[in-house]
Amino acid sequence: MSGRKLAKIAYRLLQLTFVGLVIAHVLLDLGYPWWWNFLPIVLSYVILVVAHRWGGAPDSPRAAREPVEVEPPVTGRWSALNSPADRTPSHGTHAYGQTYAIDVVAEPEPGARPAFRWLWPLARRAGAFPAYGAPLFAAAEGTVVRAVDSQRDHLSRTSLLALLYLMIVEASVRDLAGVKRVVGNHVVLDLGDGTHALHAHLRRGSLTVREGDRVTAGQLIAQCGNSGNTTEPHLHFQLMDGPDPDSARGIPFTWRGLGVPHNRETFEAPTTTAQPT
Repeated sequence: MSGRKLAKIAYRLLQLTFVGLVIAHVLLDLGYPWWWNFLPIVLSYVILVVAHRWGGAPDSPRAAREPVEVEPPVTGRWSALNSPADRTPSHGTHAYGQTYAIDVVAEPEPGARPAFRWLWPLARRAGAFPAYGAPLFAAAEGTVVRAVDSQRDHLSRTSLLALLYLMIVEASVRDLAGVKRVVGNHVVLDLGDGTHALHAHLRRGSLTVREGDRVTAGQLIAQCGNSGNTTEPHLHFQLMDGPDPDSARGIPFTWRGLGVPHNRETFEAPTTTAQPT
């Protein structure tokens, strides 16, 4: 187990210790100053900082690589969100190896995707979004090293109250629960040469591959879902230098024939010979 992984485990344990101490302090008379409860949370961040400097920043020059060209993992008309073409880290953090990650949502036609609402409806079923159930494909030839599809697909978080709940409560709980609760159902492919591809937020029960399988570029591997830390059904895609997002660093990518779409850019992903028509 790498030092970066051990640091993340220690961080989560200390964060949970903080929560436990706060609850105990409220319910019981423990006889010590209230600010002592914050010692575990301070120590947890100290550990992350030390691990960050010891292990090297995820985007440090020694970890930098040329973009790896792979096939688009979707087909049809989609739009990009949180794109590395606009900024890095694309999701505002290097955590989980997502320095160069991208989110894509299905846009089969203008207006087909439900828009964000300030008040109502608070949430929508996953099936209301055109991305839900859309076929997803292996971005390159490789070996399946991780395959998880047991987590449920939850409601959307596309209203103001639901989004605040996600950001303030749900995201924190998922982070403490571990990387699997963040990326949801997912497939990780070992592409060789120290490169791994993550396809995340997949539909429960939709995986067509399992760990150890060898796949070809464009092979159907799952359906798009709404599992993990998501606001709506979409595909989160990234390349990284290891199979575990908890300890991996991001690797830049480019999609063959498309490059890297910018935020809110609508693109048409072609169908490859390996994909069903």
